[in-house]
Amino acid sequence: MKSGWIIYNGSLVNNKFRDQAELVQEAAYRAGISASIYKNYEVFMDVTAEIEILPDFVVFLDKDIVLATFLKSLGIPVFNDPEVIERCDNKTKQAITLAYDGIPMPRTIVAPKVYRNFTIQDSGYYERVLQELGLPMIIKEARGSFGMNVYLIETVEQFYEKTDSLRGVDHLFQEFIASSRGRDIRVNVVGDRVVAAMYRHSETDFRANITNGGIAETVELTDAQIDVALRAAKSVGAVFAGVDLLFGVNEEPLVCEVNAAAHIRNIYNVTGINVADAMIEYILEVIA
Repeated sequence: MKSGWIIYNGSLVNNKFRDQAELVQEAAYRAGISASIYKNYEVFMDVTAEIEILPDFVVFLDKDIVLATFLKSLGIPVFNDPEVIERCDNKTKQAITLAYDGIPMPRTIVAPKVYRNFTIQDSGYYERVLQELGLPMIIKEARGSFGMNVYLIETVEQFYEKTDSLRGVDHLFQEFIASSRGRDIRVNVVGDRVVAAMYRHSETDFRANITNGGIAETVELTDAQIDVALRAAKSVGAVFAGVDLLFGVNEEPLVCEVNAAAHIRNIYNVTGINVADAMIEYILEVIA
């Protein structure tokens, strides 16, 4: 019998992280696989010791890149690969990758590294950002989930207040897509196919995330949305991906971001599709 580990972050006390792991575990059981759930700190990373019993694969539902890298170094197939997790977790790196591959996305400018005790105000860089993107615009910290650390900037004063507060923090500036205000589509991709999708919308927030009060419902994707979602997942190298699509001026799909450890409970509740079943099926094909 094949065996697998499912890993999530044990320092996160919200039940949805454990729930995510249990959905994958249940899918593994249905496929006849022995699957054990571990909090990330339950895997002891003694890099100098030999570990005798190893799983056939790991489903990594966390952003502990060091742990994922450690497990990969032991020869265990890790899904998603730690390099993919890192690329997706850092929105600046992700944006560069997507743009290089010609994936349609809002116009994006990456902020230069500025050390915490210094500033580049009056250097001309911020002034050019304002000139190129105009207002309103979006500022995103490189790291953040569930719509957190994403800011709608509507005035010059807000812009400089936020850039000043983000000294020492990697971030980017992005065109605000007014036609997609408070609405997007989450597309779950497994391998080279779309498994499930849902439309999210909010009347109270410029973000559509359910965590921020958004409402989700089923949606029938267009060919263009399917194509862009698959291309985006392939671009960042994710075999499991939650691709968030915005609506351009003419409803054309634009990639907001790609999530390498997308939560699947909400899309299961909305569509009745358990993405974990497709994830396990994909893994078994790869490790066969």
